[in-house]
Amino acid sequence: MAASSMTGFARAAGSSGGWRWAFEIKSVNAKGLDLRLRMPSPFDRVEAEARARLAKALARGTCFATLTAQREGAAITMRIDQAALGVIAAVARTAAEKEGLAPPTMDGLLALRGVVETVETADDEAQVNAACAGALASLDEALAALGAMRRTEGKALAAVLSQQLSAIEALTLAADANPARRPEAVRARLAENVAALLDSSRGFDENRLHQEAILIAAKVDIREELDRLKTHVAAARALLAGGGPIGRRLDFLAQEFSREANTLSAKANDVTLTAQGLELRAQIEQFREQVQNIE
Repeated sequence: MAASSMTGFARAAGSSGGWRWAFEIKSVNAKGLDLRLRMPSPFDRVEAEARARLAKALARGTCFATLTAQREGAAITMRIDQAALGVIAAVARTAAEKEGLAPPTMDGLLALRGVVETVETADDEAQVNAACAGALASLDEALAALGAMRRTEGKALAAVLSQQLSAIEALTLAADANPARRPEAVRARLAENVAALLDSSRGFDENRLHQEAILIAAKVDIREELDRLKTHVAAARALLAGGGPIGRRLDFLAQEFSREANTLSAKANDVTLTAQGLELRAQIEQFREQVQNIE
């Protein structure tokens, strides 16, 4: 299974009996799965099933799924609210008599909101069930199209991430091969520092000073950070090769990349190694930003 992005859009439409509908699905980036579903009556009776299908198809992202429906060819009847008409007519006559005006007319009363209601003939239950089943089928169709779009974008993102991992690996190997890390270079640099301290004061214990120099050399060693970076690169590549919902695990690896690169930069005691550490951090940040788009 290929990696997928979290962004996409799809639409599917259908009809049954007197009903026509369209399902639109839009998904964007999110830390988890957030489903936002809107379904009009009478389709809200299958909302739970629609939500379950969305949750099964998607692992991560904010998903907006909207069903729009229209009923065609339904018989329409007009109904007068007799109670409301009686109350309004009585109040209107009283007001007219008090002000010396003409009594209200029927056409004027019927024009008032709420007196006349438009009523559609109720659907047959079998027709409603058929329309709901058709809407769910359209949801499945839209989900298939959305998944295809997300996988296509995920494939492109995976290629970008693979290139960034290659850059991170190259910088890690370059830092590993940096001449400043060679034992003779470290010894020479420490010897210079020790000689400078001894020349500045004769109060130093030379043996103790050499012991401290050895401890300092151990603290600035970046072997462990380099090994971990190489391991993380291999793990990230394995995730990309495996595909599926790997966004969270890649995000965790991106954080580990940053942790090791920051430590490497802090330990660097040479300008060239520091420059490599800064470039490594920049590449890792770009990797982390792209990972936020992976499901």
